[in-house]
Amino acid sequence: MELEVIGHPGLALRVQMVALPRPLGELTSPPWLTALLAPDASAPVAPPAEIRTRVRDLLRGHGYRPTGRGKPSSEYLAAAAAAGRLGPINPVVDLGNAVSLHSGLPISVVDLGVAMPPLRVDIAPAGTSYVFNASGQVIDIGGLLCLSDVQGPCANAVKDAQRTKTTAATQAVLAVVWGTTEPSGHADATHAWMCESFDRLIGA
Repeated sequence: MELEVIGHPGLALRVQMVALPRPLGELTSPPWLTALLAPDASAPVAPPAEIRTRVRDLLRGHGYRPTGRGKPSSEYLAAAAAAGRLGPINPVVDLGNAVSLHSGLPISVVDLGVAMPPLRVDIAPAGTSYVFNASGQVIDIGGLLCLSDVQGPCANAVKDAQRTKTTAATQAVLAVVWGTTEPSGHADATHAWMCESFDRLIGA
């Protein structure tokens, strides 16, 4: 799989393609994975003190404001987990949420059976928007770093597009870590743990 990434200050993008042994709807999250959705769970990575600021800085600079409803998804996960509202969805989404929660880095999970190449990471043009949930709600993503396929932007560090989210029929996914260059090595450590966790999940 080829992914073109347009250079952006502060971005340490890390990705992993995962082929599932069966359609996603036939898989369930094992206990070790659902346990990681708790904020006090033991994990090999932890969010550095400055990571919230680093992630927000990554998303600024082209007109996008990462505040309010437009803040990074990792912040929503942390708040939901602290309130006891972060529950299981499906194995690949749960894994992405768990790694994001404990690293402080946003993570996107895209259905590779729907997202059509060529894939590219770049800044979305002003005025760009897409539907991000099953209720039809729309987010303005102009000026935001996004993963795009042939149809346009489909994922970012805030909210992913509904059209490329996983379903029961999903058989392969692309997991994207929206990492930051600082603190040094944190994106790599997060990516390594995510890959190890996917290997554990698929091998189960």
